[in-house]
This record gives sequence, C-alpha cells and structure tokens, in this order.
Amino acid sequence: MKHFLLLYTFVDDYLKRRPAFRDGHLRNAWEAQRQGSLVLAGALADPADTGVLLFEADSPAVVEAFARADPYVANGLVKTWRVREWTTVVGALAKTPVRPPG
Repeated sequence: MKHFLLLYTFVDDYLKRRPAFRDGHLRNAWEAQRQGSLVLAGALADPADTGVLLFEADSPAVVEAFARADPYVANGLVKTWRVREWTTVVGALAKTPVRPPG
C-alpha cells in the first residue's frame, strides 16, 4: 500500500455552491473511509480554495475513481484535480519510515 494525495482546486464561488452537493460528497468520502482507502480529508482554510484528501491504496486508480464520482467534481465545484503519490517517511502511518542514524 502507498499514500496518495488527491488535490482539488476549487472554483471561486465554491463556498456558495457547496451546500447543494455537500451531503453527496460527504457520503462518498465517509464510505471510502469505511472501506479503508480514505485516511483523512478536508479543505484548506482562509481561503477555502483547495481540498486535500489522503488515500492509502495500491494504485492511483482508486483515488482517480473517487474523484470522478465525487459530486464536487461532477458539478463543477472543482476546477482541477490531480493525484500525487506521497512518500511518507515520518510518523506512525509512514509507509517508508526513515530514521536518523543512531
């Protein structure tokens, strides 16, 4: 398993348009979390222009499928999205821990 980040860039009026699609988005997110692929998710604040979702999966295909099915993406609240593999090296959940010598 690897870590992947799903990065959303929201449209300028995201906060205004979000209420109509938030329930569906949250349902999908909590279901992905229940199934074990979504670890943590949320929007950056001040300004709320970016969403960051941390996934644990064997391949980026899981993350891409989530994004394509997300009501925020399907209804134009997300200008762009991309998936990046994240090499995690520090912390209890790190996939490739690296410790200093000694």
